[in-house]
Amino acid sequence: MRVIRFLEGLAPRYAAIEGDLAYPFEGQPWEAAAAVPSTRGIPLLGLPLMAPCAPSKIIGVGRNYRAHAKEMQGDTPEDPLIFLKPASAVLASGEPIVRPRGYERVDYEAELAVVIGRRAHKVKLEHALAHVFGYTLINDVTVRDLQKKDIQFTRAKGFDTFAPIGPCIVTDLDPRTLRITTRINGELRQDACVADMVWDVPSLVTFISRVMTLEPGDVIATGTPSGVGNLRPGDVVDIEIPEIGTLHNPVTEEDS
Repeated sequence: MRVIRFLEGLAPRYAAIEGDLAYPFEGQPWEAAAAVPSTRGIPLLGLPLMAPCAPSKIIGVGRNYRAHAKEMQGDTPEDPLIFLKPASAVLASGEPIVRPRGYERVDYEAELAVVIGRRAHKVKLEHALAHVFGYTLINDVTVRDLQKKDIQFTRAKGFDTFAPIGPCIVTDLDPRTLRITTRINGELRQDACVADMVWDVPSLVTFISRVMTLEPGDVIATGTPSGVGNLRPGDVVDIEIPEIGTLHNPVTEEDS
C-alpha cells in the first residue's frame, strides 16, 4: 500500500493511492478503524500534497553507515548515536529547503525513514517490525558549522524546512533490498544499499524504544550513506528509492 497525506479544505487527510486515484481514510491509516480506505476514489492530480505523516518527533541516527562515519572523520559508535529533530522542521516534497544565511556549509543527508504505526515501548527485537507501519524518505539537512561548534546536534539539524519527508509511505517493504540515491541538479552524489547500515531497522526500533516511547506517526531517520555535501541556493535535491519514489526539493536562501 502507498499512502499520501493531503489537504482537504483546512483539514489534513490520509489516502491510499492506486494508479491516478486517491482513496481517503476516515482517520489515520495505522488506526484499526481506518485500516480500510474509502471505495470513493478522487483524482490524485491537483491534490495539495503534504508530508506523508505528521510525527510528534523525528529520531535521527548518526554514523549508521561506516563509509559516512569515515568521511566525517569519526568512528562507528558502540551504540546507535541518536538525536532529535523537531516536528516544526518537516517539509513536503516539492517545497523549498530554506538555507539560513551566514553559514559556510549546509549539507543534504539522504535517509530511509521508518514510520511507526503502533506504540512502541521497550519492544523486543523479534517484535520490532510489528510496530512499523511503513517506509518513506527523509533529508536530514544539517548546518555543519553548528554541528561542529555546538557538539550536540539540535541547532544544526533543527531549522524550519530541515526535514523534508516524502513523497509517500509504502508498507510491506523489506528495507534490506532497497537502494538509495541522491542527485543534486541531476548529478549523482549518494548511492548506497540500505543493507549496508550498521544497525538495521529492528535493532533501531528496539534500541530507541528502550530510551523513549515511539508513538504512531513518529519517524526514525536511519542514517545517511557517504557522499553528503553542501547545498546552495538554486540547487535541486532529488532523493530516490525506486520502490518509494523521489523526494524532490529546491533550495532557496533565507530572506535578509
